[in-house]
Amino acid sequence: MKEKSESGGAYVRADQIDLKSLDEQLHRHLSRAWTMEKNKSKKDGEEGDGGGQGLQRLTNNVMISTTKQDWEIDPSRLIIKSVIARGTFGTVHRGIYDGQDVAVKLLDWGEEGHRSEAEIASLRAAFTQEVAVWHKLDHPNVTKFIGATMGSSELNIQTENGHFGMPSNVCCVVVEYCPGGALKSYLIKNRRKKLAFKVVIQLALDLARGLSYLHSKKIVHRDVKTENMLLDKTRTVKIADFGVARLEASNPNDMTGETGTLGYMAPEVLNGNPYNRKCDVYSFGICLWEIYCCDMPYPDLSFSEVTSAVVRQNLRPEIPRCCPSSLANVMKRCWDANPDRRPEMDEVVAMIEAIDTSKGGGMIPHDQPQGCFCFRKCRGP
Repeated sequence: MKEKSESGGAYVRADQIDLKSLDEQLHRHLSRAWTMEKNKSKKDGEEGDGGGQGLQRLTNNVMISTTKQDWEIDPSRLIIKSVIARGTFGTVHRGIYDGQDVAVKLLDWGEEGHRSEAEIASLRAAFTQEVAVWHKLDHPNVTKFIGATMGSSELNIQTENGHFGMPSNVCCVVVEYCPGGALKSYLIKNRRKKLAFKVVIQLALDLARGLSYLHSKKIVHRDVKTENMLLDKTRTVKIADFGVARLEASNPNDMTGETGTLGYMAPEVLNGNPYNRKCDVYSFGICLWEIYCCDMPYPDLSFSEVTSAVVRQNLRPEIPRCCPSSLANVMKRCWDANPDRRPEMDEVVAMIEAIDTSKGGGMIPHDQPQGCFCFRKCRGP
């Protein structure tokens, strides 16, 4: 899934970003985009239709809705602050909405007029799908959706140089702010010392419960990875980024295509075969390995190498010998090549709860060679 989110919803550490430089770049971009929009409106008006039809075409392209949806926010109550992440189609900012700390994902569909109407329509559909899925969810292990706005010209961004209006082709999704950042970043920080076993179980349970909830709502996330999981101030895992999530099709043949991130995608997805919610179960198995090992799956393989090995050679991450057999069994069952043999997520929750109750049953003695992820040295209470 790479280090950079393809869906634009990843989080990175703010102290690693030159915020002043980013703010200046954003200011220049917004000024240029705003000027282009005004020039386009003026040109449409000079073509003999009095500006009415041209303005309507512009409205259609940027998806300004005339009917207020129940998830729409009041843009005047939103303050957008510094950038905390950048993605393919936009940026993620800190923000404040009604006095509450929030994260704001800004999506720009028409940057410098380089996108066709078909591309804009596709992005619009993805945005609508994300909002439609996310705004109905309510679970402690799912990032809380606060609201969204589509193509509003009332948005403004607060920088060191003041406030700047947003072009109307920019849309935003507002969610709770999780100060712990991405789970992936947390694992990277603990790469050397590893995590205490009780922390491994807590993180795994949080993620499993969140996915079990989504599946109970017939929702397939389709991009389960540690980069899309956030940590709140109590280190609770919250599932985020529903950019490619969708309701599960009753006919598996209606769900095909390579959707997801390299390293986490199930064999059937990589192969372009029909799939269902069990693709999330596979991805969870990879995430569970990553949480235990604090490492990345297949770091030295290319996309084609991973695809071929996972599908044809049944390649999976190597489980350390010191990993408790009960936890290793969960990983293996989740990433089974046959989706029908993978457990449902509620069963995964039960298995991990049983491990938690038994205090990590299946731990092997401390007689492993150097380099082993030793429980006694690295997995203390």
